[in-house]
Amino acid sequence: MNPKYQLSRKKEIVIHLLFWVIYLYFYLIHFDSSGKIQFDFGLFNCTWLLIFSLTFYLNYLLILPRVYKKFTLKKALIGLLLLFVFFIGIRYMTEQIITNLIWEKTNYYADTNLLYYALDNLYFGSQPIIISSVMWLVISFVRLSQYNAYIAEEQKNAEIKFLKAQINPHFLFNTLNNIYSMVYLKSDRALEAIEKLSDIMRFTTYESQKDKIEIEQEIAYIQSLIELESLRHSTSDFIDFTIENQSNKKVWISPYVLSPLVENALKHAEISNEDKIQIRLKYTDVALEFIVKNKIGNHQKDEVGGVGLDNLQKRLQINYPDKHQWKTREENQVFTALLTLQLHEK
Repeated sequence: MNPKYQLSRKKEIVIHLLFWVIYLYFYLIHFDSSGKIQFDFGLFNCTWLLIFSLTFYLNYLLILPRVYKKFTLKKALIGLLLLFVFFIGIRYMTEQIITNLIWEKTNYYADTNLLYYALDNLYFGSQPIIISSVMWLVISFVRLSQYNAYIAEEQKNAEIKFLKAQINPHFLFNTLNNIYSMVYLKSDRALEAIEKLSDIMRFTTYESQKDKIEIEQEIAYIQSLIELESLRHSTSDFIDFTIENQSNKKVWISPYVLSPLVENALKHAEISNEDKIQIRLKYTDVALEFIVKNKIGNHQKDEVGGVGLDNLQKRLQINYPDKHQWKTREENQVFTALLTLQLHEK
């Protein structure tokens, strides 16, 4: 997994160290009535810390990972039973047998009933079990959340790559049809059109792989599209393209967020000098407005004519979530597309 999403082992160790510092502070340090610090560091304080830490990490490192690997209630109950048996057994062996043999001291009276001892230690044993379980669950939840964020990011990147992969075939489909028409009509502009297409494909090959490009590059790409279409129609008077730049800074946008609107107009518009395709671009370093208007042609739209706009809409949702407005209107045989963006600096 990408390290930026991962709660590393080093960070996990730091969390544990902080926990132990806090726990030891409250367990070993007290203040008397006069405000003086008192350290409770006797024999059975040491044995308790040993037993507590052993039970804590038995649960944290062995029991919980196995129980939650494929959780069942039966596994959870068995794990809980094993922890209490371990805690009670290790505490009895340490504080009733070993300390008695070495220092002749026991934590409980020597004649304490074993059933009472076991029941009493259900309370004490629950402390390391509950604390270690809470810590393990919290850290696991954080890691799961980070993993889900990583998966979401990977899915987003994969979808963007897929959508970008759709752009070149869609553009080639339209452009090659145009060049085919010129070749079929034996136009002397066919070679120039192929050269223009070569220039455009250089842009699509290199710039489409970037997350952001300068807006001037997208504008140059649009102008190349217009020039290529002008070659096919032997005129450039059918388009009115105006640009208003109100920014003194470099402006960055995701590639192919403007050109699909122009491609759509070039493909479906009624090409004439009277009903020109109107393209208006106005932008600053923080916002952008792009309007494309065209008279709808009489030729019938093919079934895949909406690929470019559908593709654009999906990429806007990914790259500019809640930071774009996308509107289209068809009125009196005039199609209008309006796109506004809140821009991000690179």
